Amino acid sequence: MNLILLGAPGAGKGTQAEIISKTYGIPTISTGNMIREAMKNGTEMGKQAKKYVDAGDLVPDAVVIGIVKERLSADDCKNGFILDGFPRTIPQAEALDNMGVGIDLVLSIEVADAEIVKRMSGRRVCGGCGASYHTEYKRPATADVCDVCGGALAIRKDDAPETVKERLSVYHTQTEPLKAFYEAQGKLRVVQGQEAVADTTRLTLAALESESR
Repeated sequence: MNLILLGAPGAGKGTQAEIISKTYGIPTISTGNMIREAMKNGTEMGKQAKKYVDAGDLVPDAVVIGIVKERLSADDCKNGFILDGFPRTIPQAEALDNMGVGIDLVLSIEVADAEIVKRMSGRRVCGGCGASYHTEYKRPATADVCDVCGGALAIRKDDAPETVKERLSVYHTQTEPLKAFYEAQGKLRVVQGQEAVADTTRLTLAALESESR
């Protein structure tokens, strides 16, 4: 199953992608994690991406599409994948179609803007491996320490409230139109994000199960 997860920053796409990945045995491809890794390592692409991320803007299509195309050619994507953070614009979606990548289903996780600002102010990210946690919804076993690699957790600059509001504005303008794009193809399914992660997961898996019957 080839899936795309849509939703505003902080809607919970990453958490649901992780659960779907384990349930269906397919990899999650998070362009956000790949971009942050490139920024951390100071690669040429990472340097280009950093100035956009710091301003709360989207990374240019040419940079993102190159990363995704290379990743989808890997062996672990042969039986399916989950795209989290791509496509973010209509041109990116069209580029995906032009690459010959078939998408089976697009899940849009819907959460109100005010709730997202609240959620993201509590988010913590590992400086080592990029794993994501939350002070309320997804706490690590040890405070401020990553369960995966033992790295220190910190607040990302783009999780600050003023930056979050700018990112939401960008999402509504540039990414939300993708819902109509995929609805026209008969591939869109909407999941209402719940306060409890488990409740959102139940709705998400139900949507996938109904499609795979």
